[in-house]
Amino acid sequence: MRTYRNPVIAGWHPDPSVCRVGDDYYLACSSFEYFPGVPIFHSRDLVNWTQLGNVLDRPSQLRLPPGTPSSGGVYAPTLRHHAGRFWLIMSNVPHGGTLLVTAEDPAGDWSDPVHLPGLTGVDPDLAWDAEGNCWCTCAGIEQVRIDPFTGTVLSRPKRLWSGTPGARFPEAPHLYRIGDTWYLLIAEGGTERGHGVSVARGPAPDGPFEPCPTNPILSHRSTDHPIQNTGHGDLVQAADGSWWLVFLGVRPRGGTPGWHVLGRETFLAPVSWVDGWPVVGQVDPLTVAPDAGPAPTSAPVGAAPARDDFDTGVLHPRWISVRSRPPEDVSLAERPGWLTLHARGGSLDDPTVTFVGRRQDQHDVQVRALVDAGRGRGGLAVRLDEQHHYAVEVAGGEVSVRARIGPLAQCLATRSVAGPVVLRIETRASGPEMDHPRQEPDVVRLGLEFADGEFVALAELDGRYLATEVAGGFTGRVIGCYAAAGTIQVDWYDYRSLSSDRLAMADDLIDA
Repeated sequence: MRTYRNPVIAGWHPDPSVCRVGDDYYLACSSFEYFPGVPIFHSRDLVNWTQLGNVLDRPSQLRLPPGTPSSGGVYAPTLRHHAGRFWLIMSNVPHGGTLLVTAEDPAGDWSDPVHLPGLTGVDPDLAWDAEGNCWCTCAGIEQVRIDPFTGTVLSRPKRLWSGTPGARFPEAPHLYRIGDTWYLLIAEGGTERGHGVSVARGPAPDGPFEPCPTNPILSHRSTDHPIQNTGHGDLVQAADGSWWLVFLGVRPRGGTPGWHVLGRETFLAPVSWVDGWPVVGQVDPLTVAPDAGPAPTSAPVGAAPARDDFDTGVLHPRWISVRSRPPEDVSLAERPGWLTLHARGGSLDDPTVTFVGRRQDQHDVQVRALVDAGRGRGGLAVRLDEQHHYAVEVAGGEVSVRARIGPLAQCLATRSVAGPVVLRIETRASGPEMDHPRQEPDVVRLGLEFADGEFVALAELDGRYLATEVAGGFTGRVIGCYAAAGTIQVDWYDYRSLSSDRLAMADDLIDA
């Protein structure tokens, strides 16, 4: 029996789009208000993914001004390979409309964007027919022909199919030619607990389309499944002929209604074909793969330790910032071996705050950073958006814990310190069984660490207030360093999973 773990890309990596070139697979995700935009990954087996970089890594490619709302920005990219090039089309909400970029090497420089001002929909898809026509299908579900080199819309919008009657928000269309048949895959039901994937088929890229009689082909609505909100999928055929679906889902925890704190993650499921329709196979945290297909015995366990000593001169592509990252505000050269942050906005409440962080990708994590705030104020924070964040901050010889929950902001505790200090944040998930209907999803502990490694937690906070079900929006948590005033410098940042013992036991069970 062959198994792999879901999610295959943990932490908030929603709206996955995948393509295969030979034996290599490439995948891109939404990035919303963060810069650089659109993380892109590579795999040889659809399970183990390595981030190559970010598609939109230059200001000329991505405009996210301070007025960009949290959970605005880059939505739902579609990644395709056609005529020897990679093509990626996406929405920039609300500022840039639809953007299309290309590259010969997905790890290399991507082009500046071609704008499509005549296209008004979101979640754009690209597909080419045998005659070379390029079809762009958007949420709605509407379709036009375009010139992908100029962005010109070549036809009037045509409504194709609105999904299951009564299901809201038909979106995330993907169009495929499989044999002599065209398949239209969509998401519907909203991206919350009612989310799902449905499919229709027809003789041509513009239909007419007949719906699958067993729609939705994927949904965990009205179930107690540990993976919820499953939807926004993309099909890919492996080199051995097997078929797979990448899609988003969440892992809610705690009592009613359940809170997901890591955002929407990327999951994988096998696909079989019955009577000409795709049938989605098992979706579980430990998923059984068919004998055919690329899935290995198991995927990597938990979050790999990620320590950054800021010695290389460039930031790893996993580091992201809020809306922009001006080089005059974020430097690895000003004090070699340190990350220097100059405050641009004020506190974490400010949309222009200087912030550099990474996605939280496990429920039980420990994050530590050695911070020198001798010339400013700043620290280590867990951020969901401007109105939902926890931070441990240092300034003027004092460490404090601060919390912002909606309109309420408060300093919760303080402690005197001398010199640079190791700040620390830990998140501990609630148990698998609820103690009561309002059980929190996790507890966030914030404090400082002494030279002997002793951790002094200055505050322990309920994690539900940094969850989508409370804050709203489309992203998940990011844990990183920020400058609120003046200049702060960070010698190192260490991120590691606290779940290794439990996950190692799971490995033993798999190997047995």
